[in-house]
Amino acid sequence: MELVCVDLGGTNVRFAIAEAEAGQVRALGEPTTLHTGDYGGLDFAWAAYARQAGRALPRAASLAVACPIGGEVLKLTNSAWVMRPATLADELGVDRMTLVNDFGAVGHAVAQLSPAHLRHVAGPDRALPEHGVIGIVGPGTGLGVAQLLRQPGFYTVVETEGGHIDWAPLDTIEDALLVKLREKFLRVSAERIVSGPGLAVIHAHLAEMAGQSLTAIDDKTLWQAALSGSDKLAASALQRFCLCLGAVAGDIALAQGAHAMVIGGGVGARVADTLPGSGFAQRFTAKGRMGGMLSQLPVKVITHPEPGLFGAAAAFAREHA
Repeated sequence: MELVCVDLGGTNVRFAIAEAEAGQVRALGEPTTLHTGDYGGLDFAWAAYARQAGRALPRAASLAVACPIGGEVLKLTNSAWVMRPATLADELGVDRMTLVNDFGAVGHAVAQLSPAHLRHVAGPDRALPEHGVIGIVGPGTGLGVAQLLRQPGFYTVVETEGGHIDWAPLDTIEDALLVKLREKFLRVSAERIVSGPGLAVIHAHLAEMAGQSLTAIDDKTLWQAALSGSDKLAASALQRFCLCLGAVAGDIALAQGAHAMVIGGGVGARVADTLPGSGFAQRFTAKGRMGGMLSQLPVKVITHPEPGLFGAAAAFAREHA
């Protein structure tokens, strides 16, 4: 059957029409991306997508939403959008609907993606295990965390808010950064550093330590400079970002009892080429007596262009099989 998939984040909302059958995603159409801030709510963005699609939309939908799922009202973590699950299907004009946390959707994507969409980053170069826990960490506008439990003929996705755990500095540079951030935030979570906006935080800190003045620059331009290496300070900030991502991913792996780790998120895709040659792997395993155990975990990065949409479709297919 056909359904509308929605990947609703703090920055963008993406739409696509998918086909699902027998619990599996059979096809995912061309995505349409709209800027969340341009619309007053999901119903307005949905109507805009319907106009762009130029066809009657399917009366089934699956929404991957960037906030905890539960309660009478859903408030996006990094946006002003508010939704009420009890009335959402009627507002969108659908008969069947699946509602899943955005990173829960990524968990469903990992469960159904082919190995061709998972690139090796660290640890043993082998496929993800068919049994056991696979940890999933994804920096984007925030920091998503989920876990996938695989069992014979079955899988379960556990949605979490692990991106809001406390951030732990591991050297003097990060010690100083934590002190600086505490001047602004009483509590510093991991996603303050390991997220898209986190690169600017690290960049500003390194500039201050080096006694350099900074010209105002937007996040997109900073990321481009960091990834291209055209700016040495931005490139240094990216390397520090990879260190912090490795440390946080290793902590999550320990907390979840993971047998493998997958890096997702929009930023995860951006740094896919950078991670293997960075200090990510060293920080991932720098866990004292647990380092040997973590060194045996394969670490992959998702390379599918739309894991959120694919995962939303997979979650619907699983629920309505």
